[in-house]
Amino acid sequence: MSVPLKAAETILVVDDDQEVLSLAVDVLQMARYVVLSTDDPRHAIRLARTNPEPIHVLLSDVVMPIMNGVELAAEITAVRPDIRVLLMSAYRTQAIDDYRTKTPGLLQAVQSAVRHSKQTSWPKPK
Repeated sequence: MSVPLKAAETILVVDDDQEVLSLAVDVLQMARYVVLSTDDPRHAIRLARTNPEPIHVLLSDVVMPIMNGVELAAEITAVRPDIRVLLMSAYRTQAIDDYRTKTPGLLQAVQSAVRHSKQTSWPKPK
């Protein structure tokens, strides 16, 4: 008799760039994560509020129209305080560099976020 596989963690991916969003979703799904994705931060907040299952990690772009990743993270952690947040960006600014972690790649960063229990603070949205 085979043992059913344990359900994978759920990752909420938010990026306004469709190519980046699609690539992140593909990589995470190939690694057997359950992926919720959107290019709209407002939709991400609705997903966080209404999804009946746990969402383990928010993976969000930092620089987006409507709402930046830090603001989005604040909104979502207010609804789901146990969610882990992983911010990504193709932009390079001092503010982003201050919170950057050096990891070998997207999948390794997500795996680390799933396992990591320590909360790291970031600047409060203005």
